[in-house]
Amino acid sequence: MSLEKQQAQELIDFIDRSPSTYHAVNNVREELIEGGFQELDLRDEWTINKGGKYFTGKNGSAIFAFTIGEGEIEEEGFQLVCAHSDAPGFKIKPNPEIEVEGNYIKLNTEVYGAPILSTWMDRPLSIAGRVCVQSNDPLNPEHLYVKIDRPLMVIPNLAIHLNREVNEGVALNKQKDMLPLLSMITDEMEKENCLINLIAEELKINAQSIVDFDVTLFEVEKGNIFGLNEEFISSPKLDDLAMAHAGLKALLDSKGTKKTQMLAIFDNEEVGSVTKQGAGSPVLRHLLQRIVYKLGKNMEEFQRAIYNSFMISADMAHAVHPNISEKHDPTNRPVINKGPVIKIHANNKYTTDGDSGTVFETLCKNAEVPYQKFVNRSDLVGGSTLGNVSTGQVDIRTVDIGNPMFAMHSVRETGGVKDNAYIRQVFSYFFSL
Repeated sequence: MSLEKQQAQELIDFIDRSPSTYHAVNNVREELIEGGFQELDLRDEWTINKGGKYFTGKNGSAIFAFTIGEGEIEEEGFQLVCAHSDAPGFKIKPNPEIEVEGNYIKLNTEVYGAPILSTWMDRPLSIAGRVCVQSNDPLNPEHLYVKIDRPLMVIPNLAIHLNREVNEGVALNKQKDMLPLLSMITDEMEKENCLINLIAEELKINAQSIVDFDVTLFEVEKGNIFGLNEEFISSPKLDDLAMAHAGLKALLDSKGTKKTQMLAIFDNEEVGSVTKQGAGSPVLRHLLQRIVYKLGKNMEEFQRAIYNSFMISADMAHAVHPNISEKHDPTNRPVINKGPVIKIHANNKYTTDGDSGTVFETLCKNAEVPYQKFVNRSDLVGGSTLGNVSTGQVDIRTVDIGNPMFAMHSVRETGGVKDNAYIRQVFSYFFSL
């Protein structure tokens, strides 16, 4: 197997182990510990040293790993790669069981973010997430992670015979059409608590100890490499676990330099980032400030460190669609497997400007990696990402980039095998400076 395919399979395996934000962050945590990083609790007093490798987390769904540079931090600054752990989908509501026709149980869900709804239908689905159980401390419940590795439910389509207009486009109602079928009703079933009982059985705990949960649906089928020449990746959650995974591998491979390097994986980008664990919170600013102060520096030296820093905001990008190419800008047309994409927006939904774009182009050239540029058609409104949100909290020079992909926010997205290798190569070069 070529190195590119090996790295693509590593990404697919990582995503398969990461069906929820909590699993993704915990998997990052485990790799960091294996790589010699020391875990720091935000509630404890820290002791950090030059050359040290550390990480901390927030809410179990965001994680921040950093290596302290050997140079003076006010002169060398921070080098950051930022990504996000969340993906659009469906969160299970409290009291979710809904009885249908006296025979079926379906689950009540709420849409998270902006998924392409139709792609979730007629697929084997299961559940994963965080379960909160009673502990001896009422202010700190115990957190457990649940992932049921078997097909549990499906969101069924309506047959074409009952909806002849289905291929002409159908507006799906999130409350009515998108509820997953879980089970037939049996005489032995406790209908009102079948989900809690299922979770308790999976975790081997008493159902009465479960107080609450943050549980979402996920597609059971694992991602794969496909294409005539095995050049494409098909997987859930490429947006944005592909960037998180690449940043993780680059940081783990880093030998350390004079500069302090950080991988920041935020949560809740898909719903605006304005949460305590999101890029729109003060969490990154507080962490950077704490690192500087713990190195014996003052406020002016913190500000100098910030202004000597550079951040790569890494979120996926749109490749020209093979069937609907007219949706893209006429002169900036990214293609899968042609390298990472620099994302540009005149009204600053992306942070890239001439200065930061030049920095990333130079990184790519020096790493011998091709690069591309994305700009929206002027008559289409695009999305935003981490960069412009995080720089509202800490004013670091930033570029927005990402690997090109098809079907962003589908339950299965398509990326490139070569692009996955390219972005790891660029991040590794960035962390070598």
